[in-house]
Amino acid sequence: MAKRLTKAELLQEIGVERSRLDALLEQLTPRQMTQAGATLAGWSVKDILAHLIAWQQMNLDWYATGLRGETPEIPKTWSNIRKVNDRIYRKHHRRSLKAVLADYNAFHQKMLELIEEVPGRDFAAVGRLAWTGPTWTPSDCIRWNTASHYRWACKHIGKWLRVQTKTKP
Repeated sequence: MAKRLTKAELLQEIGVERSRLDALLEQLTPRQMTQAGATLAGWSVKDILAHLIAWQQMNLDWYATGLRGETPEIPKTWSNIRKVNDRIYRKHHRRSLKAVLADYNAFHQKMLELIEEVPGRDFAAVGRLAWTGPTWTPSDCIRWNTASHYRWACKHIGKWLRVQTKTKP
């Protein structure tokens, strides 16, 4: 696990990574955003954004479930995560670009609000909240579903965009 971040550090990292991703998205037309092939699995840029949204929704649900004193279902292994990602793709693939872009912005804002909501004493403390398990913190989960995922998306979209630019006549 990387260094545990404070709220201020995480907000700064999220801002940097989100700005990088937004800058890539600004280079794309709506048609490009819905074109298959941005990942090895054949996802479009829209599918990548839907993936980010779904994981952020899960993170928000985990926190809400934990607040109710319940234990949320969180993927524990890579094979489970692959299945979850496949379900996310199938569920969101046919959504409109307009709807996905609206949720991309809305869920980003909800994640920023979650950072403010989590009590400071719990934010980067291992074991304070049962739903994060014995080795993760709310900070880790939020980072994974925001800044780290934004970096992942930039990697795939940037690589795909470079190929698209090279193949233009």
